Amino acid sequence: MVVGAKHKVSVGEVESRHKQEVSELITELAAAGADALGVQLESGVVERLNAYARSVAHFPTAVKEFEWRNGYFYGLTQQALQQGRPDPCLKHTALLKEVKAI
Repeated sequence: MVVGAKHKVSVGEVESRHKQEVSELITELAAAGADALGVQLESGVVERLNAYARSVAHFPTAVKEFEWRNGYFYGLTQQALQQGRPDPCLKHTALLKEVKAI
């Protein structure tokens, strides 16, 4: 979880201390993923993912297993930029750079 890596806190602390930031990132990534897959997500994605974070509150955060986690969304960024379109995951890309994952 890149927001947790930025703040060096657990999953639960991300949800409780940085809820606005993580909620904005969830919204951004959900929109980009749904658009890329041509699907529409049910409402409540942010709330469900925040509830999940509370259920695993003690888990540490890190940017790991990049290829199939953050890498999927960074791939959407790279694809868009190569096609001359804007980055659909601006916040995510900025966070990856901030934690030196890219």
